[in-house]
Amino acid sequence: MELDGTILAGPTFDAVEGRVVVEDGEIAAVEEAETDSDDIVLPAFVNAHTHIGDSIAKEAGRGLTLEELVAPPDGLKHRLLREASRSELVAAMGRSMSFMERTGTSDFIEFREGGRRGVEMLREAAEGRALRPFVMGRGDADDVLPVADGYGATGANDDQFGAERDAARDAGKPFAIHAGERDASDIHPAIDLDPDLLVHMVHADPEHLTRVTDNDIPIAVCPRSNLTTGVGLPDIAELSDFTTVALGTDNVFLNSPSMFREMEFAAKLSDCTAPEILGMATRNGAEILDRNYGTVEEGREARLLVLDGDSDNLAGYQDAVRAVVRRAGASDVKRVLLKS
Repeated sequence: MELDGTILAGPTFDAVEGRVVVEDGEIAAVEEAETDSDDIVLPAFVNAHTHIGDSIAKEAGRGLTLEELVAPPDGLKHRLLREASRSELVAAMGRSMSFMERTGTSDFIEFREGGRRGVEMLREAAEGRALRPFVMGRGDADDVLPVADGYGATGANDDQFGAERDAARDAGKPFAIHAGERDASDIHPAIDLDPDLLVHMVHADPEHLTRVTDNDIPIAVCPRSNLTTGVGLPDIAELSDFTTVALGTDNVFLNSPSMFREMEFAAKLSDCTAPEILGMATRNGAEILDRNYGTVEEGREARLLVLDGDSDNLAGYQDAVRAVVRRAGASDVKRVLLKS
């Protein structure tokens, strides 16, 4: 299989006219060549933080605070999750996954509520899909970790989570935790747990970030969600000076799981360059998951996204990477290659 057009190649997403040769699900070659194709070929996205169980109640909770929306056990989302039937939850998650897959997302890191049952429902919704969820379960660690890919904690102000962190380590699985979303009070306790991933870090200061660097902890940022809940906005450029930063879309009932929208917002919010933002949506998430893709290079897994560079929206672009990051959307998707 060959994909012709403008290739956003390598770790710096250099725009190369040519073709990508795919054999047996792997990128066999990236070749410079003249082509008449207007397509733009880039890595598929990794959504580094989601709660897609919330798909049952999109745009619920207008005017509520963050605590009223999501705090366990009686925040709005938790009440709605308890009230929904299994079939409703599975169907709603499946619809969100279909949207994510169709718009170029390859993998996503899901913080899944509901203990073992919650993880099993997400697995059911994902069955048969090329899209790959990495499920961070929540609840009783001994019950959840055998079926989850890792443990996803709420925040260090909600509980101590030491036992859960130890259980994840014993199981050889990652531990992730929200930190610095409402304020800075839970950041040091979260870092004390030596997590494999921190989520949000809106209120991080240099003291926190020095510890993040020393402990080599990546961060998932969700700026659209943070704006919606009124907690502030992360300094994405500063965070990326200290560690690996990846983009996530957070709760589906607050925001669509669109990496196009997240990239555009992050790019226009921050001082980061377009290649840096595209890296946060692709390469960095793949590195966090230890996946062999996220860049268009020989020997990488061929999980790729093809955009129509001659769409009404993109025609006439002058900078391919800026066009992808700041302008492209679902209507520009021509092909998503997640299977050989």
